[in-house]
Amino acid sequence: MGKLVIFSAPSGSGKTTIVRELLGIFPQFEFSISATSRLPRGSEQDGIDYYFLTNDEFRSLVEKDGFVEWQEVYAGTCYGTLRSELDRIWQKGNIILFDVDVMGGINLKRIFGGDACSIFIMPPSIGELERRLVGRGTDSPEVIAKRLAKAEFEISKSTEFDHIVVNDDLDAAVEETRRIIESFLA
Repeated sequence: MGKLVIFSAPSGSGKTTIVRELLGIFPQFEFSISATSRLPRGSEQDGIDYYFLTNDEFRSLVEKDGFVEWQEVYAGTCYGTLRSELDRIWQKGNIILFDVDVMGGINLKRIFGGDACSIFIMPPSIGELERRLVGRGTDSPEVIAKRLAKAEFEISKSTEFDHIVVNDDLDAAVEETRRIIESFLA
């Protein structure tokens, strides 16, 4: 088993952007692709952004213990970390980088303890989070309202992470996370 770095945040906080920046800084990192039972959004591609599974395929893998952790994040929509994905990355000697929902991040930290560094990306405010979600242009107003309601719960869980990084300036947030990770790997 190797090391892993976990990023979690409310949707729209900028965690995926930060993770992409860090993948360019740390060549030994490899992104763990999560599985989901939802349909692709925008230009998302299977095997690149997520492993897109039907509800039946997802439940079948749950029954076969194919996930390290999984959650029903929204009613009827599940996300999870495939055991096969961790094995694939560690066999190459790489460090796993996770971009997962908040409860998934908490669960992964509990499972892997000191081998994991968990980082919560905090939005500057709920108002800014709403502006970002609307600006994406990928979700309906109803979905955005659900995400904002969930964000308040997720923010309440931020203290369960090793580090909290406020993303009010992307360059500063990337730099802060870089320093956190360098310290963790040292």
